Amino acid sequence: MLSSALLLVRLVIGLTFAGHGAQKLFGWFGGYGLKGTGGFLDSIGIRPGVLMALIAGLLELAGGLMFAAGLFTPVAAAFIVITMLVAIVKVHGRNGYWVTSNGIEYNVALIAIAVAVAMAGAGTYSLDYQLFS
Repeated sequence: MLSSALLLVRLVIGLTFAGHGAQKLFGWFGGYGLKGTGGFLDSIGIRPGVLMALIAGLLELAGGLMFAAGLFTPVAAAFIVITMLVAIVKVHGRNGYWVTSNGIEYNVALIAIAVAVAMAGAGTYSLDYQLFS
């Protein structure tokens, strides 16, 4: 039962996170692509914006897909945590906790989930289990 629960969490969080990466990289799912995201990042002092958008998008896409698959789960979790910490420091931190005020609530929840799954392990329905057990 635990492995099924971990699979559900990994799929939902991982694929959602990968979707955010695809928004940044390709403009999919209503995203702005590298140029649009890069412009936003430039406007908040993260420069060079397009390069940073590429790095963030790659971390989100790779981290999300790896997390969903349960592949190198601690590394995938670290990718999620790194991008969420940058989002907290550069965008959401000044807005308080609640997401209704564009605060850090969502970021903190994703960090907690990523760290908890990394600590617990990806479960038997994962590539980590298949490859390393």
